[in-house]
Amino acid sequence: MKEKNVGRSGGEGPLSDYRAHTGRIASWLPLRRHHALLVGWTALWFVLVVPSGGVSWHYLRQGEQLLFGDQPGGGLSLYANHPDLQIGPVSLAAARLFQPFAPATGQLLAEAAMSVLGLVMLILVGRTAALHYLGTGTNHRRLQQRILTAGLAFIPMWIEVSVRFAHLDDVLALFFATVAVHSLARGGSWAVAVWLALSVDAKPTAVPFAVLLLALPRGGRRGPFLLFCALVAGAWLPFYLGNLGSISAAKFAIPNQPASSLRWLGVHSAGTPPWDRPAQFALGGLLGAIAVWRGRWPAVILLGADARILLDPSVYTYYSASVLLGTLLWDAVGQRRLVPWWSWIALLSLYGGTLVIPDDPTRGLVRLGFVALSVAYVLLWPTPGAKRQRKRRRAERRAGRRAGRRAQVAAGAAGSSARSSRHAAAPELVDAG
Repeated sequence: MKEKNVGRSGGEGPLSDYRAHTGRIASWLPLRRHHALLVGWTALWFVLVVPSGGVSWHYLRQGEQLLFGDQPGGGLSLYANHPDLQIGPVSLAAARLFQPFAPATGQLLAEAAMSVLGLVMLILVGRTAALHYLGTGTNHRRLQQRILTAGLAFIPMWIEVSVRFAHLDDVLALFFATVAVHSLARGGSWAVAVWLALSVDAKPTAVPFAVLLLALPRGGRRGPFLLFCALVAGAWLPFYLGNLGSISAAKFAIPNQPASSLRWLGVHSAGTPPWDRPAQFALGGLLGAIAVWRGRWPAVILLGADARILLDPSVYTYYSASVLLGTLLWDAVGQRRLVPWWSWIALLSLYGGTLVIPDDPTRGLVRLGFVALSVAYVLLWPTPGAKRQRKRRRAERRAGRRAGRRAQVAAGAAGSSARSSRHAAAPELVDAG
């Protein structure tokens, strides 16, 4: 069902018309109805999950104490001595904010803060979609409905990563990537590089998201790309220069679980193959680059997440939070359908499948099938208005080339006029001498 461009509704006069158009609960309250519903939905899931939450929070506490404390084996030797801490330095610095509190209190505050970040991301995605479709006649009431429906699918997986597992590194990587996407929609360039670098510095699995830099204007990519590289190097190089053994963190192996999609790809080794993580980055980057080339940059996050769940030997449910962020961006920004099908398909297949499918190989096949179908859809399926957008881009390029040629002709004519003026003025100068 495609979104229709309908006008404002009438009824009770200008005030009701304003509320209907903006979706606000009241004219004086800057809270929209779909935001209020999402806040309630988040609070419900938070209350349900928090008693069993914080599964991995001890890794964050251990990491920040090793990095900032005086314990042996910490400091710049952190990753050399503890390669199992696959957490970026930015995330460890953020975990330090909760260190002054008692362990249970700090964990609860961290889980609450990470849950709130999920709501902030939903607001940012909605504003990103509004900016992306600015001037196209998009009905904002329909857009709010789309964000609400997709958000109802996104929140359960967000609570999974932020509360049940309390993976601050994944939360920050996805949050920074969302801000980068929003900055891109606002026409930023340097800010996009900064936010993408922070995403990688929070969690190395965010490397494929850097392909979003290719969506910047062709002549303005070099500076932001160099800034991105400098910020990433500034965060990670001190550890490698401080202890060359830190390279072992990149080789850290985890068990190849029976429900992994790798099993269906013919990888039956007990642990992580040495080529696996480079392959994840390469595949995610390649798919993202194709999406940008096809004019579908809102799919970059989804495709990077697809590469991760396809090739990762582990199958933790919190991995799917990155996929749900990707489907949220695609459903809200990448297409204009009223019903966000992909967000719900992802939730039911990747999260629901772990609950109702008892067979490990079948769960692996479902993951493989979701990746194959979602990649094929976002890269190959015609999107509404895509042909019109391509025509507009071609017309803009032709207009730019014509304007450039006219500027060259004008510059040449101005140069000829200046030379003629100099020749004409020469005798006067001689006479004046």
